[in-house]
Amino acid sequence: MREGSSSRAITFRGNLSRSRHGWIRLTPAYSVELVERLVLSLPRRSRVLDPFCGSGTTLLTCSERGLACTTIDLNPFLVWLANAKAAHYDPRDCERALRLTSRMARAAEAGSERDPWVPPIANIERWWNAPTRVALGRAFATLKRSRDSVPTKTLATLAFCRALIASASVSFGHQSMSFSNRGSHKATQVSSLLEAAALTLDETARSRLERPQTRALVGDARHLQRAVTRRRFDAVVTSPPYCNRMSYIRELRPYMYWLGHLDLPSSAGELDWQAIGGTWGVATSRLNRWRPTAAALDDSRELSAILGAIQTRSELLSRYVHRYFSDMREHLHSLWRVLSPGATVHYVIGNSKFYDVLLPTERLLAQQLREVGFAEVGLETLRTRTSKTELFEFLVTARKPLF
Repeated sequence: MREGSSSRAITFRGNLSRSRHGWIRLTPAYSVELVERLVLSLPRRSRVLDPFCGSGTTLLTCSERGLACTTIDLNPFLVWLANAKAAHYDPRDCERALRLTSRMARAAEAGSERDPWVPPIANIERWWNAPTRVALGRAFATLKRSRDSVPTKTLATLAFCRALIASASVSFGHQSMSFSNRGSHKATQVSSLLEAAALTLDETARSRLERPQTRALVGDARHLQRAVTRRRFDAVVTSPPYCNRMSYIRELRPYMYWLGHLDLPSSAGELDWQAIGGTWGVATSRLNRWRPTAAALDDSRELSAILGAIQTRSELLSRYVHRYFSDMREHLHSLWRVLSPGATVHYVIGNSKFYDVLLPTERLLAQQLREVGFAEVGLETLRTRTSKTELFEFLVTARKPLF
């Protein structure tokens, strides 16, 4: 799939109509079409690893094709979402989920809870006006009180997440999100959004997966051997965070606060600091104190020159880029330890630009792969990105030698 292919088909937008892949819209999602192309070339008994789970695209694609897959992420919401997408739902689970969501919709309108719990999101009024927040709180209280099975509550929770973002005053007209003035929602509208979401989910939840061994785990991509002890993988299909200072936490906050994965305004920044490429809140301020380890000082001439050029404009951004590639080097060393001889790796990655300095992330990643010991390193241009004409998305491939 080279430059010139349908760019929409190989972005997250192309996933929105693809069965379970479109259950919740997330910018971090990458192309189902691309992942299908990569996994279809693998032997049937291959064990696939995705060390950057995102919205679970690789896990679900492998589940649909009967391939064993493990995916890792630091973010507990993304791990929950990936497992929810790849789960089995029998017809009874689906029927009960429709009934539970219907009760949630009635509660949103009924006013039975005068002051329902809402999460402590900073400036929550920018997300939802007061009537909408109350309606969502009533629906969520009904969900929490439910004694239905885990699969049933999972589907109802997904419906709530869809209604949550559909009723929010945000816009997704670009790669991230921004607040908008889309008008106010009423309790009746929240109720309708819940009912509509439940019907959309029901249609695709009934589809059968081939049910291989698939699972999403909370873990750090820099320390994979801690999460996948005694396991070896034959292929990697993944897309790490891009080195572009776009925080995925910002977009995920509403889901994470409502579902209990975050409880304090500072919690999002703490999680972003742990993530590769994270820049939200405290993650940015801590860059001022970050210093490279001895291993990270062993940078290529190209990276050192780029860091110096960025530093003339911003010391903070130079440190951000330096930390990103330091973390990626640590990740690749960890990856080597959990791969079988002959394993193939596939990374979808984009380049970046800081002021007038172009950052060839794909070339630097390919160089790091060679330094770790990978062979047959290759680059393929996938598409032009919509933000700037000089920005592209690439596929970086390599293989662990047999000996």
